[in-house]
Amino acid sequence: MPGDAALTVSLGMVAPTIGRHGTEQQKKHWLPLLFSGQQIACQLFSEPGAGSDLAAVRTQAVRVKGDVEGRVGRRVGDGGWRVSGQKVWTSGAHLADVGEIICRTASEPRHRNLTAFLIDMRAPGVTVRPLRQMTGGASFNEVFLDDVTVSDDRRLDEVGNGWKVALTTLSHERNAMGHSAFGGAGILSTERLIGLVRAAGKQADPVIRQDFGELLSHRRTARYTQQVMAAQARAGELPGPEIALNKLALSANMKRLAEFVAAVLGPALVADTGAWGTYAWTSVVLGAPGYRLGGGTDEVLKNAIAQRVLGLPRPA
Repeated sequence: MPGDAALTVSLGMVAPTIGRHGTEQQKKHWLPLLFSGQQIACQLFSEPGAGSDLAAVRTQAVRVKGDVEGRVGRRVGDGGWRVSGQKVWTSGAHLADVGEIICRTASEPRHRNLTAFLIDMRAPGVTVRPLRQMTGGASFNEVFLDDVTVSDDRRLDEVGNGWKVALTTLSHERNAMGHSAFGGAGILSTERLIGLVRAAGKQADPVIRQDFGELLSHRRTARYTQQVMAAQARAGELPGPEIALNKLALSANMKRLAEFVAAVLGPALVADTGAWGTYAWTSVVLGAPGYRLGGGTDEVLKNAIAQRVLGLPRPA
C-alpha cells in the first residue's frame, strides 16, 4: 500500500497553518496548490539537538540589509532572509516543493525568538538526504540549509511569532496522525485482518478471537474520538491540548496491531515466501515503535494532557 505521509503533512498540517497564520496573498497562492496536489509541503521543525524541545532550535534566519547577492547570483531584496542550519526526521522532504520551517531570528527569551517561513525546497543551498529506516524504507530525511535565501513575503505571521505558528502545526499534526488510529483501508482494514486470521487457520483460536475483539474495540473507540474532534474543527473550534489523545491512540493501536499480527503469523511473519498475508506485514511491525516518537513523544503528550487538560501539577 503506497504511503500517504507526504499528503498528510501537506493537507493535514501545513495547509491549515497557512490558513490560520498566512496573509491573504499567501492563502490564495499556496492553498490551491496544496489541495490540488500540484505542490507538496513538508515540516522542517526537529533538529539533531532539538527534538521534543522544539524551542531549542538553532537553525538561524538572518535579515538581509539592502539588495545583495545571494547564492548562485540570486538577489535578496532588502528585508529578505538568509537561512542556515540543519533539520532532521523530515517526512517527505525528498518529495516536497515547499517547507514550513521554524528558525531562530533573535536573541529574545525562549518562545519569543522564533519565526516561521515557507522555503523553496529546491532553492540553492537546500540539501535533502534520506534516512534509511529499519523497515527498509526511507520516508524520513535530514535537510541541510546553507545560506538559503528567503524573501520576506514567505514569512508566516509576524517576526517572533514562530512559536505560535509551530503550536498550530503541531496541534493539526496530532489530529492528522490520529486520523489513522483506527486503521481504515488497505492493509490496515478490518477485512484484511479477518482475511489474515482465516489464511492462518486461526479463526477458531479463542485467544486470537479475544485479541481481535479487543483490537477492533480500541480502533473504533479511536475513530469515534477523532470524529468528535473533526466535527469541532468543522465548527471553527481551534484544536486544544486534548487533541494529543488522537496521536496517543495511534501509537497504542499500532503497538496492539503489531502484537496481534505477530501472534497470528508467528515465524511466518518474516518469511518472504510469497504466501498471502505474511511478508507484507513486516514494515507495519517494524514501524510500530516509531509512532511513539513521531508527532510528539508519548511521554511528552501524556504530560501535556495531565497538566493542560486534567489540571495536575508539574512534576517537582
